[in-house]
Amino acid sequence: MERITKEELLEKLFQDDYENLKGKKLRMTRVRVPGKEVCLAHVISPSQECIYQNLGLHIGVHEGEDHRGESIGLIRFTPWEAVVVAADVAVKSADVQIGFMDRFCGSLIITGGLSQVQTAVEEVVRFFHEVLNFKTCQIQKS
Repeated sequence: MERITKEELLEKLFQDDYENLKGKKLRMTRVRVPGKEVCLAHVISPSQECIYQNLGLHIGVHEGEDHRGESIGLIRFTPWEAVVVAADVAVKSADVQIGFMDRFCGSLIITGGLSQVQTAVEEVVRFFHEVLNFKTCQIQKS
């Protein structure tokens, strides 16, 4: 199979404009088109206090709470608004708290006991796969 160089690829992409673009810096922009996907599902077993501090889980409404010995569940979605549904499913399926929810980036962090966080993450992934027909990833654990 013949390999194509970057220059040849650009020439094919830009055809007539290629001559005007030669020797100039090009700015490439990556655009992500949100699909229906759970692209990260991770459970962190009981973690040290520094992890909670670095995630900002010890400030705001959580100020003064002691999260030592709790687990963390991280889940990422596209479209990003799906995180609202995921948070609802998580808190209804297990005794977990919402540590962080970002409906503009699709990130959800839940906290609680290891078995509760595991149950919540599993139920969120199952619900999105079976009910909402999302493409889902495997749940990772550390």
